[in-house]
Amino acid sequence: MDPYDALSEIATLLERERSSRYKSKAFRTAADAILGLSDEELRDAAALRRRKGIGDSTFAVIQEALAGGVPGYLADLRERAGVERASTLRPLLRGDLHSHSDWSDGLTSIDLMVAAARRLGHEYLALTDHSPRLTVANGLSPERLRAQLEVVAGMSGEGFTLLSGIEVDILEDGGIDQEPELLERLDVVVASAHSKLRMERGPMTRRLVAAVSDPRVDVLGHVTGRLVEGSRGTRPPSTFDARAVFEACEAHGVAVEINSRPERQDPPDELMMLALEIGCLFSIDSDAHAPGQLSLLDYGAERAERLGVPPERIITTWPLDRLREWTGRERGA
Repeated sequence: MDPYDALSEIATLLERERSSRYKSKAFRTAADAILGLSDEELRDAAALRRRKGIGDSTFAVIQEALAGGVPGYLADLRERAGVERASTLRPLLRGDLHSHSDWSDGLTSIDLMVAAARRLGHEYLALTDHSPRLTVANGLSPERLRAQLEVVAGMSGEGFTLLSGIEVDILEDGGIDQEPELLERLDVVVASAHSKLRMERGPMTRRLVAAVSDPRVDVLGHVTGRLVEGSRGTRPPSTFDARAVFEACEAHGVAVEINSRPERQDPPDELMMLALEIGCLFSIDSDAHAPGQLSLLDYGAERAERLGVPPERIITTWPLDRLREWTGRERGA
């Protein structure tokens, strides 16, 4: 097995299972360290051990790959990941409208996210780094977002489109955290609440209704904010009048996100069924913060299919032209 491929796949699988960011980064760093080395250079064990970015674990993987087999660590990760989760809906997903890069709190560069999306067969991916107020996530100031737009503009081609976007923070009064002029330039706006998640029911309801009533918002992200597992612990869902919020989503044409991260499973099943009953559109998204997490769409597709969400109500099954027409409905696009 090619050592570079082995190291890269290990990093991807560690990202998919939301392992320590330092662990996955170590394997990506090692892959970069050997990129372009000849077979002779790779087999010079003493020199390889001295190369910056190669540690004991990554060195062992390289040696096992050079020996012609699948490294044991990779085989174990493959077994833990299992095959792609059975779903007739998953192959219908054409893209993903919620992802992050190292411009905010993602782990890798934009180009690595794009490469991973291409490998998964995505037709499009929206880059939705955080907005300014979320300083803990290195949210993008207007100046940094403008600079990112120039980078995004050069990332499409050959059957793939990187959409410009943002995950904009929903402020306490329901406002959204970015300059209106910039929001109008973006392909996709995901609005999510990240703070004051324990607001009382009435104010939280008004907050979310106000946000989805903004014509620049396309998707309501991880609506309850809950955490049900994982390294960050658990967090109860926010309390609000879900019917009022979803009726506002339906009235204003805002899609309810089915967040595919296993630690979120947001919205909960009962709320997803309510949104389905009301007539909402949905967006199955990965909320990926690393390339390997883009494949978490498997989980979201499985949940949506189990609960009977029709594919035509899921905007990430739509072709790009239809999606762009829909997101541009209030922006004169």
